[in-house]
Amino acid sequence: MSHNLIVRKHRDSIPITIVRTKNIDEWIDKISLGQRKWLSQNGFKAKKNSIGLLPLRSGGLDKVVFVIDDSTDLWCWSELAANLPKATYWFHGSLDETMATDAALGWGLASYEFTKYRKPSLNRPKLVWPKNSDRSAVSYTLEAIKLVRDLINTPAEDMGPSELTTFIRSLARRFKATTKVIKGDSLLKANYPMIHMVGRASDDTPRLIDMRWGNSGPLVTLVGKGVCFDTGGLDLKSASGMLRMKKDMGGAAHVLGLALMIMSAKLPVKLRVLIGAVENSVSGNSYRPLDVLNSRKGITVENVNTDAEGRLVLGDCLTEASREKPDLLLNYATLTGASRVAVGTELAAMYCNNDDLSEDFKKHAKLTNDPLWRLPLYGPYRRMLDSKVADISSASEGGFGGGITAALFLQEFVEKGIPWAHFDIMAWNTFSRAGRPEGGEAQAMRAAFSLIVERYGN
Repeated sequence: MSHNLIVRKHRDSIPITIVRTKNIDEWIDKISLGQRKWLSQNGFKAKKNSIGLLPLRSGGLDKVVFVIDDSTDLWCWSELAANLPKATYWFHGSLDETMATDAALGWGLASYEFTKYRKPSLNRPKLVWPKNSDRSAVSYTLEAIKLVRDLINTPAEDMGPSELTTFIRSLARRFKATTKVIKGDSLLKANYPMIHMVGRASDDTPRLIDMRWGNSGPLVTLVGKGVCFDTGGLDLKSASGMLRMKKDMGGAAHVLGLALMIMSAKLPVKLRVLIGAVENSVSGNSYRPLDVLNSRKGITVENVNTDAEGRLVLGDCLTEASREKPDLLLNYATLTGASRVAVGTELAAMYCNNDDLSEDFKKHAKLTNDPLWRLPLYGPYRRMLDSKVADISSASEGGFGGGITAALFLQEFVEKGIPWAHFDIMAWNTFSRAGRPEGGEAQAMRAAFSLIVERYGN
């Protein structure tokens, strides 16, 4: 990703003066009468996020003023980058480390566009790296977000289980990680029956992808839903419901982005990434509604709806993850429409079995401006998953509390005592904003990384 951050300014670089709202009147009093008139005539408002452009007498842009306050966040800097003329800029004066890093990250994100199938169209201004910014952290965060967005935005024809496997192997080679892939009928021999059943109808065979990195430290295990396209199976989605289903591997994209950040930062942890990569297709051997599935955990599952396939794939992965009793277990999945109804598209819904972990996530979501909201693992709703013919049903009837019951289903495959959080995400911007174009999006990933750094980084 061309982040438009450069090392050195040149003689034509334009300064950006940062002024806080509480000091803006004082600043205006110090500039010339002509400059004050110019700002007024051009609609400048002395309030948060206002941008003022001050010209040279000879023509051209002399300087920029940008108004901030204590609530200025990451995306304000994306707005700044998106609304300045093409040129090279630098911050006059210094920002503290947090704000300088946010400024660099926000500026870089304003330059993102998906260019796999067309030439770049954005022509954003450049910024000299802000003093005090953490260049390394900004660089790998930008790369991780680009990874997530690009993987999600790539259509299923070019990002099926095979292509996803190839990408992961390439990532593993870069960081000297190891990968193990179990695919096709070998999944049955290795006892991953639910992954196999969900993906067996596709010509691109289902697989479990297992990546490991690091030899010592706490074990952090990341599990991602890798449904590379979801037709709904025999419970076929409508055309409109199927339209964005290339994003149904967004959970896999998220854990790979988070893994990239962990490995780039060389955190002192043992990292394991588990992805069930499948395509939920329709053919003569599609699994059916009310089929009873075996699971890696040994419990039987009555399949209520073939369009509730992601939880089945995750169930086998979480069982395997639990076997090693990781110090932290996180899974990401574009799992339920019910969670989208509950929190909308811009919040990650989080279900968590550990109050301390939940509070930490709340703190780091705020610190990183990466919003999430905890929803309850409400135990009494477990009855809605009772089956008359199997140990558990895959989904509740009627749809009420669908995000909660899906999370409760997953919890059945997590061993007690393991700190676990499940993120039910949209993984998609439904409209464009500065730094956040319509399309694939990373959610609750930067918050998770910040938490892992605090817990295990030293």
